[in-house]
Amino acid sequence: MEGSNKFDFVIFGATGFTGKLVVEYAFDKYPPSSGFSWAIAGRSKDKLSTLKNKLNLPEEIEILEVDSNDQSSIDNLVNKTKIILTTVGPYQLYGEKIVRTCASSGTDYLDLCGEPGWMHKIISECSDDAKKSGSRIIFSCGFDSIPFDLGVLFVQEEAKSKYGAYASSVRGRVRVMDGEFSGGTAASLSATMTALKTNPELFNVLINPFALCEGFQGVKQEDDSKLKYDEKLGVWVAPFFMAPINTKNVHRSNKLMNHKYGKDFQYNEMWITGDGEEGKAAAEFISKSNPIGGEDGPKPGEGPNREKREKGSYDLLFCADLDDTVMKASVVGDMDPGYGSTSKMIVESTICLLKDVKDTEGGIYTPASLFGLKLAKRLEQNAGIIFKID
Repeated sequence: MEGSNKFDFVIFGATGFTGKLVVEYAFDKYPPSSGFSWAIAGRSKDKLSTLKNKLNLPEEIEILEVDSNDQSSIDNLVNKTKIILTTVGPYQLYGEKIVRTCASSGTDYLDLCGEPGWMHKIISECSDDAKKSGSRIIFSCGFDSIPFDLGVLFVQEEAKSKYGAYASSVRGRVRVMDGEFSGGTAASLSATMTALKTNPELFNVLINPFALCEGFQGVKQEDDSKLKYDEKLGVWVAPFFMAPINTKNVHRSNKLMNHKYGKDFQYNEMWITGDGEEGKAAAEFISKSNPIGGEDGPKPGEGPNREKREKGSYDLLFCADLDDTVMKASVVGDMDPGYGSTSKMIVESTICLLKDVKDTEGGIYTPASLFGLKLAKRLEQNAGIIFKID
């Protein structure tokens, strides 16, 4: 399919809660006057028009009516742009036709996917098409999994620079995470649980940290599904609900970067709850709770107001365990992770794809394997995210 590539990128799902934030950030940082041509897309032309008027978007930012279930509608979208940035999840329900069309046509694709079962399926079935067409497909361009994927890469490069070697083990530790969870994340989890009922084999994908490594199976990983005492940090740590997707992306990055961390690389990711009895009690509480489930959980399309988003923050610690020492680095964000920070990350990933890695080959990538620390630099310059030695 040969497209005219009228636009540099199209934001699909622009009228959703996260989509609106993506549009706001894109217009603030990369308006048409900056040299980027882009459009907004969604199911309802009326809602798109309302959004355009509300945000005072200029005439140059066009509206595209797109139905993710209609192939001709998708073909029309893919034909018009270099990149599709989609916030329309769960992707296993609404993303398949779009990503397959991008893979076969040569159009680039970015999303916020944290659905490892679906990602495993698309990697298995579409990698060859993407390589042939030149399409670059990058999943997980939000809080899952950019800060973790790039955090590991950052601490590893610092370890290599200072000590001459990459660490064979990295511990990811969430020190602070202040913000509400995404309704889209909850919906994706629900869709995955539903898929398990009809496809029990999916369970093996979900529990395998190397599920996205296309057949590669590394060494046994440290168990991060139960609370424990981190001896090196002197604190209690609890399971982190995003670890099952983040660890898979980190291991896929390592594989795509020719196992630069080593084929025996270990990575585990947990939530720091503190020391002493209080820390242990907090770890026990987190271990038994479901932060994104239940009747009171967030619904798709819902999210925190601007004040809450701007008051949010996160602080992630990465410990690279070398033979005789530990290299520590942190990734710190200045907004609510699931909304405020995520909307910035996917836009900066899109600009990085357009400007910084233009000559890369087609394929299905992770953020670290395609963008590397070029994206970290963009995030520091524009998105309120800091990468630093701890």
